[in-house]
Amino acid sequence: MWHQKAVLCLAVLAAILFNLSVSAAREPEVWRALEPGLDLGEFPSPRPSERGDSIVRVLRIDPARFELRLMNASAPDQGRALTARRWCARGDLVAAINASMYQTDHRTSVSLMRTGAHTNNPRLTKDRAILAFDRLDTSLKPVAIIDRDCEDIEKLRDRYGSLVQSIRMISCKGKNVWSQQPRRWSTAAIGMDAQGRVLFVHVRSPYSTHDLIDILLALPLRIERALYAEGGPEAQLYVNSGGREHEWVGSYETGFNEDDDNHTAWPVPNVIGIARRAAPAK
Repeated sequence: MWHQKAVLCLAVLAAILFNLSVSAAREPEVWRALEPGLDLGEFPSPRPSERGDSIVRVLRIDPARFELRLMNASAPDQGRALTARRWCARGDLVAAINASMYQTDHRTSVSLMRTGAHTNNPRLTKDRAILAFDRLDTSLKPVAIIDRDCEDIEKLRDRYGSLVQSIRMISCKGKNVWSQQPRRWSTAAIGMDAQGRVLFVHVRSPYSTHDLIDILLALPLRIERALYAEGGPEAQLYVNSGGREHEWVGSYETGFNEDDDNHTAWPVPNVIGIARRAAPAK
């Protein structure tokens, strides 16, 4: 009797392992490890766009291994806007993405933007999301997207060295908070997943921001919060890791570049970059 039960258990276990192996074989590997703490995902959108490849590209960053850095043309010894690629070369960065939209002077962010050493814009606007890093209190997360509907920015603003305010895309409740609109464009965005990893998102194909947020929530990203970084031809993401360089640029924007013919990175005044930590942070 014992022998029969043992044989039955082994048969059940073999069947489970077989099913798991079949499932793993059927499920495509969506993340590609570039180096420890840095992964690249390229996801076909569940809603194909009329233009472009309809691919959502996401750089997933472990803040224990990489630190975020804000680069500003307005900072001392900087002087001018650069492409994300050139910002990386100047700052010895592994990757960079747009930091936020900027004003007509082509230097100043639309909303609050500062590091411990330099303030690009001191004004806290009505926008609901703030990317916070360079923590001054080790009890806090190393990187956070502060949602002003859930957290008190006044209690947190002096506990992080760097703050970048922008338009909220996904709220602290995991909801799409962007109204639908007819306009579409390429997009760069920054998010956080359920494990506290930073997500640099770039989508060249044009979508309304509302639809793009729904797409991000539908993909296997476990994204919990996100804010808008830039749209149209300015939107860009550059990565130099794993022995390869990647540069993605935006193109289409309703009413501006509807030919979708831009293939050149535009100089931008402000980027968020990442640099390797000397040792993993605790």
